[in-house]
Amino acid sequence: MKRIAGCLALAGAVALQPACSTINPYTGEKQTSKATSGAAIGAVAGALIGIATSDNAKERKERALAGAGIGAISGGGVGYYMDVQEAKLRQKMEGAGVSVTRDGDNIILNMPGNLTFDTDSSTVKSSFRPVLDAVSEVLKEYKSTMVQVAGHTDSTGGDRYNLLLSQQRAQAVANVLSGYGVEAVRMDVVGFGETQPIASNSTASGREQNRRVELTLLPYTK
Repeated sequence: MKRIAGCLALAGAVALQPACSTINPYTGEKQTSKATSGAAIGAVAGALIGIATSDNAKERKERALAGAGIGAISGGGVGYYMDVQEAKLRQKMEGAGVSVTRDGDNIILNMPGNLTFDTDSSTVKSSFRPVLDAVSEVLKEYKSTMVQVAGHTDSTGGDRYNLLLSQQRAQAVANVLSGYGVEAVRMDVVGFGETQPIASNSTASGREQNRRVELTLLPYTK
């Protein structure tokens, strides 16, 4: 599947809208949600389903999705669809060491590298496979969800090595999800190397946070 690092990096650069308070329909509690701008969501989702490239790519991708029995969600039902999915993921990821973050209509699963891989390895740890199995159960139920599988490293080592390692780790996670029944046509695999740290690389704890694989779940809409 075509790499979309450039498109996604551009989408990530779009400014976020201010946080707003909503009522969670499953808990009845007030929660603060940071809504991503429509431009950012559209750019990322468009890249994942081929819309960001050309009309022909869009048509091919949509035919592939339709062939796999995957349909788009109507605009009015997107929020509810993602809310239910988020609730199930939070339940399954409790105690697994994987954080679940809601950003507008996106759901981001942060999988720490120390749980997922051994040092300098791109083989998913056997102890982490049950976690990916649990994620796949939700993804198989919510088939109108596209998934970006993104690998990230710290700044230790050379740029090219880190980029390759991040790509290999992202692909390894995608392969496991595919083995558990998640359609490959729904996933895009990308490695960002050390270019998107979430903490300082000057400390051991910061480097540990930067070594991760992130799954970004997006609704497939038309």
